[in-house]
Amino acid sequence: MAKPKIACVVGTRPDAIKSAPVVLELQRFDSDFETVLVSTGQHREMLDQALSAFGLAADHELAIMQHGQSLAEITTKALGGLDRLFADIAPDYVVAQGDTTSTFCASLAAFYRRIPFGHVEAGLRTPRIDNPFPEEFNRRATGMIATHHFPPTAWAAENLRREGVPEDRILVTGNTGIDAVLQMAERHPEGWFADRPERVVLLTTHRRDNWGEPQRQIALAARELADRHEDTLLVVAMHRNPQVRETLRGVLEGHPRTMLIEPPEYERFVKLMQRSTLILTDSGGVQEEAPAFGVPVLVLRETTERPEGVEAGAAKLVGTDYTAIVTEGTRLLSDPAAHRAMSQVSSPYGDGRASARIRHVIGRALGVETPEAPPWT
Repeated sequence: MAKPKIACVVGTRPDAIKSAPVVLELQRFDSDFETVLVSTGQHREMLDQALSAFGLAADHELAIMQHGQSLAEITTKALGGLDRLFADIAPDYVVAQGDTTSTFCASLAAFYRRIPFGHVEAGLRTPRIDNPFPEEFNRRATGMIATHHFPPTAWAAENLRREGVPEDRILVTGNTGIDAVLQMAERHPEGWFADRPERVVLLTTHRRDNWGEPQRQIALAARELADRHEDTLLVVAMHRNPQVRETLRGVLEGHPRTMLIEPPEYERFVKLMQRSTLILTDSGGVQEEAPAFGVPVLVLRETTERPEGVEAGAAKLVGTDYTAIVTEGTRLLSDPAAHRAMSQVSSPYGDGRASARIRHVIGRALGVETPEAPPWT
């Protein structure tokens, strides 16, 4: 008999990072499964860079990326391309992670073809369907379609139960992002910025909700932190979106203790997080990854679908308000006890074995028995 074929769909850099451990885990059992890695190319260059860090490359590339295209254009290209590909390669199971447009389109294309779909990082929710936009819609819609839901935490699983998802379709796994960051830290032990004496404050901001004036306020607050603390180096990993770059450069370019850098390769970004004293971010993935290294996080958003870090004390919501960012950033850079209280919190997001749990459930659904990992609690 032919081995069951599993299509793993990625579209963006975060997709690639969090899906890579799942792909590698399935590939470890290549006598049981045929694993096919599909890229929509929603973020082409950044996605390929992230996959290559794990020694992976897409088997199929849709190349939908086009400068300035609308969300509707991304959606129609991804859905049409995935539908044609699924008709051609006939997967027995489709898996994708998170809340991107590519993930939503993968779930819908699988639904139309009546192919079982596994949703990695399922169950994350905020109170409003348009915040974050369009990610909250994407994950809710994907949740309606999924055959199996792989929530990273008990909180995410409870969200699914409230929405009526049957218990036997939910498995709490921990977050595959923790699998990824721990694997990368182990593979690449050498440091980055090790020759700089300053404390590093890392800033990453890219969300559509923050474009324009909110991002300008973020940049002004980050600049103020660098001005107040002369022993700090502000490192800004700039997203490739031109609107984001224009705003950040307008405020921060030329500052003597600020470095505007291109998005680093994933292994270098992991080392940069480890090297940081404080991280300011609106990224969901960074909210999860930083606590694994004991680095406090100020979340540049009004809401978060990852409340576990906030509840545990490893992260704090500050939004995009200039005063709030400066106040909380100053406290953490000036008060060792406050910094220590956040940095010593254990990661609430995973133990590095999420991918093994996902592999076991997918295998069982396809009639293949593989070793089972202990539960994540």
